Amino acid sequence: MYRIFKLFWDYNLPRWFILCIDLLICAFALTLAFVIRFDFNAIPETDAKNLPIDFIVVLGIRLILFIASKTYKGVVRYTSTKDAGRIFVVLIIGSALVYLLDYLHFFFRGAKFIPSSVIIIDALVSLFLMISSRLAIKALYFESKNPDREKLNVIIYGAGEGGIITKRTLDRDAAIKYKVVGYVDDDEKKHGRSIEGTFVYGPDKLSELIQNNHVEFVIISIQKISTRKKNDIADVCLNNNVRVLNVPPASKWINGELSFNQIKSIRIEDLLEREPIKLDEDIIADQLRDKIILITGAAGSIGSELTRQCARFGPKKLYLLDQAESPLHELELEFTDKLIKPPFEVVIADVRQVDRLRNVFRTFQPQIVFHAAAYKHVPMMENNPSESILTNILGTKNVADLSVEFGVEKFVFVSTDKAVNPTNVMGASKRIAEIYIQSLGKHATTKFITTRFGNVLGSNGSVIPRFKKQIEAGGPITITHPEITRYFMTIPEASQLVLEAAGMGKGGEIFVFDMGESVKIVDLARKMIMLVGLKEGKDISIVYTGLRPGEKLYEELLANNENTLPTHHNQILIGKVREYAYEEVKEIINQLIKSFDTQNNDLIVQRMKDLVPEFKSNNSIFQKLDA
Repeated sequence: MYRIFKLFWDYNLPRWFILCIDLLICAFALTLAFVIRFDFNAIPETDAKNLPIDFIVVLGIRLILFIASKTYKGVVRYTSTKDAGRIFVVLIIGSALVYLLDYLHFFFRGAKFIPSSVIIIDALVSLFLMISSRLAIKALYFESKNPDREKLNVIIYGAGEGGIITKRTLDRDAAIKYKVVGYVDDDEKKHGRSIEGTFVYGPDKLSELIQNNHVEFVIISIQKISTRKKNDIADVCLNNNVRVLNVPPASKWINGELSFNQIKSIRIEDLLEREPIKLDEDIIADQLRDKIILITGAAGSIGSELTRQCARFGPKKLYLLDQAESPLHELELEFTDKLIKPPFEVVIADVRQVDRLRNVFRTFQPQIVFHAAAYKHVPMMENNPSESILTNILGTKNVADLSVEFGVEKFVFVSTDKAVNPTNVMGASKRIAEIYIQSLGKHATTKFITTRFGNVLGSNGSVIPRFKKQIEAGGPITITHPEITRYFMTIPEASQLVLEAAGMGKGGEIFVFDMGESVKIVDLARKMIMLVGLKEGKDISIVYTGLRPGEKLYEELLANNENTLPTHHNQILIGKVREYAYEEVKEIINQLIKSFDTQNNDLIVQRMKDLVPEFKSNNSIFQKLDA
């Protein structure tokens, strides 16, 4: 008997066998319909003598329709709603045909061969038996494959349509190794109710549910959920050593259906992101539509995202300039694969080579320039100050001077919060670049605009990708100081604010972005460890290595002697900074650039400090120059 049962699960039954079972179900349903119709009493003689023809007609029509619609060819253990819908349609059409034949028989012979009530009862009973039998077999099959004791308990946060689809996906995929022990939803009207056999609880019950049911995962199924709410859910789960998964946006579902493999662990970026930015797209579109745009540093994190954002607003042509060949090639392939609509062209060039840049400006005649090319890693520039001079200062000067020479309408400079009260060479070099373009803008028709913001999530060399690699390698996670904090912003958010600032800029402004709350890096690392299901000190350790040369404990967005003015966008402020005379600045910066030839780091840094008095080195060999 066991072998027969095992064969039933392991192999598909012959299709003709399924067809015979369906006909037997229909025969039983018709019999039951007559019994119900006559209140379990004897069938009247006039109806009894018609029973043979009744069964022949009804079962004959059923057989023809089953064969025509191929309802018997589906694998019963995988019955879906589409299969149930097909059976429903076939049975209703069959009953309608029986009723039509019965009516014609009455019209021509003056009598019906089957009562109309029997036809209706038969349709309902057949429908119930055929669908419920299939669903019962499907449930028994999956239960036999994965009994409750082998399942991992799961909670779904969100009892709306997304939550129901998520539960059905768990039931359908991954061989049913997950059991949904409950929904959690913010809607009080749903609390205490059951959805497909699973109860809905309030958010206050989440921790209790996790502890009482040995939950392995909590899946957030809500499509539009605030970052604050996402963090609240994650905090409860992580405090209970439970991993948090996230259902992707419906737009990313394959062919409109969610698969289990698309449900991924929530990322630290999801918990750090802020509410979507409301852009004034009309202003941005007016600035970029039908314009020739040049983006330097286009292969970098911010530069590449600027190209994607600019492409949305219908520019006439995009020129993507960078000296990094492979990343620029990858960007070109991305644009080609995505069939980016505006024409674009990649340009291999170094912003430090003025003759090459002059040819670029002369050939392409850009109207708007986004200057994102820069060296940005603090310790590297601290050890190589002369290179920061060439790229961050000379490179910016070259692009700015040529923008004036060739009549560029707007020049947008991507700066950094490290330019505020700089404690390192990199930040000071960016501040000097800011000073130069601001002073230059007073004597030019080109509008020079500066944007300042802090760290961007996921940018090349940033802390989050580094921590991810360290976690994948088994640790340790290295942090410079237990008290170090940083501001974070997503790459798309930063790029969008750059475009918004470019649209509202009149020339000469330094736009400061609202970076939100600063994040303690050690807390960030601990949360990243917990998100992948590991424990600090047991699975992976955190090691403090000491501040790197030039590194600050806390980042600033405005210098002490600066203040800000509001704009129409609540995330963008205008920083009021000290102004410099162009002729004076030009001479000092030219001397600074010439000092590259000396390769005397002390001389180079001293000249930077002379131009930027607030530049005080921190944890650096150049602190001696501040004595």
